[in-house]
Amino acid sequence: MSSDVSDLMRLRVGTGLDVHGFVEGGRLVLAGVDIPHTHGLEGHSDADLVAHAVTDALLGGAGMADIGTYFPSEDASLEGADSMDLLRQVVAMLDERGCEVVNVDCVVAMQAPKLAPHREAMNANLAAVIGIDVDRVTVRATTTDHLGFVGRREGAAAIASCLVLRGE
Repeated sequence: MSSDVSDLMRLRVGTGLDVHGFVEGGRLVLAGVDIPHTHGLEGHSDADLVAHAVTDALLGGAGMADIGTYFPSEDASLEGADSMDLLRQVVAMLDERGCEVVNVDCVVAMQAPKLAPHREAMNANLAAVIGIDVDRVTVRATTTDHLGFVGRREGAAAIASCLVLRGE
């Protein structure tokens, strides 16, 4: 088997999904970026659903357990935790296993606010924490055209996928 084919055999796709409800007056933070809004996301940590979805995607790509296994919501020490720090810890776990993140893609479903003005900062934050070039990270946004809990502005969701080259 050639080296190129061997590398292809070690490539793994990971997927992560996170959903949080909105709370009036709360903090809205996505990929470590504070976004001005009348509502924030409710959660045990800082409820950064982009960081959570990306974290779970990386764990899946590395063949590891889900985010709740490593950072359970019942853990009082994680209350209000910075989710980008949790992501940083997972990146260190992947490094220990010889895994390399090839790329990350995340789609946020949120009726409001508009995320386009914050996209570059979100991409840059994720790239810095993961340790990859910013052109290998994409955060995109969509609405649900006023359908479902997202459309009613009751909450938001994010789904992330990544490609990981697992260690030999």
